[in-house]
Amino acid sequence: MASSAPGRDRSRTNAGYGTVGYGTVGCVSLALLRELEPVVETNLNRHFATAKEWFPHEYVPWSQGEDFDGVLGGRAWEPGQSKLSDVARTSLIVNLLTEDNLPSYHHEIATMFGRDGAWGTWVHRWTAEEGRHGIAIRDYLLTTRAVDPVELERARMTHMGAGFETDHPDSTLHGIAYVSFQELATRVAHRNTGRISEDLVCDQLLQKIAADENLHMLFYRNLLAASFELSPDDTMRAIRDVVLEFQMPGHGIENFGRKAVQIAMAGIYDLRIHHDEVVLPILRQLNIMGREDLSGTGNAYRDELAAFMTELDRNATRFEERRAAIQARRNA
Repeated sequence: MASSAPGRDRSRTNAGYGTVGYGTVGCVSLALLRELEPVVETNLNRHFATAKEWFPHEYVPWSQGEDFDGVLGGRAWEPGQSKLSDVARTSLIVNLLTEDNLPSYHHEIATMFGRDGAWGTWVHRWTAEEGRHGIAIRDYLLTTRAVDPVELERARMTHMGAGFETDHPDSTLHGIAYVSFQELATRVAHRNTGRISEDLVCDQLLQKIAADENLHMLFYRNLLAASFELSPDDTMRAIRDVVLEFQMPGHGIENFGRKAVQIAMAGIYDLRIHHDEVVLPILRQLNIMGREDLSGTGNAYRDELAAFMTELDRNATRFEERRAAIQARRNA
């Protein structure tokens, strides 16, 4: 959930798109969907067997709830009613607004993956599981009076009004690559938010949500691994593009940059976490640097990716040093 993740480099977006492969538009992407259908079905069955049913209402402290001012004439919200720190509240709001844009995400993946067969079953299942995340976080925040309900609703309306659109709407491979990294990033952001909340109820809730996100990541990562078997060069290109351009789906939230800096300074999601806990684990799991199935073109994509990861590591170290210096000055 942080803008400290690497930003977009538009000059790279269309690099290497001259060859025809599974990552391009039209019938070729449809061919990839058909080729991956058995893999989707296998991983869908694995997901059904692994995912544990849970209920959002069990993780909301309803006894703390009371009426707000307005139609019901309850008590007006004031900042002092929140037990959360400013950064925990900010992170939860960013997480919630990101989840709120689910209709746009559903449209994107339903358009990209389709609504038929195993693909369609997954699209609807994923949407249902993501939907309960927003329900649970909003119920928790309002019941515990952790946020201003008026400002939260206005922020939701603004964010959803802008919608969400993927950078590569015509490339199935780019879509699979993006959600592989994004689901893991979201899991990490939820988990770390729970840890710094200093609220056991909040931590338990976000643990459940993070567990869902991890299963979603495994589903997509397995598809990405299977894509290498079908078209290694195109899959490498998609991974390179996504990693170099990566932004969280909530980057369109109003004042996101300021919120992201606050989140990064608190160690919830920063460049080091992005490098060490999100990008690097997936690259290692896919054996990106050790693959021997790439052509010269695929190797060139990998070389660009390796150079970027080296620079990302340097930038992460610089950020850690700056943050430590700022914290030292504050402590002094």
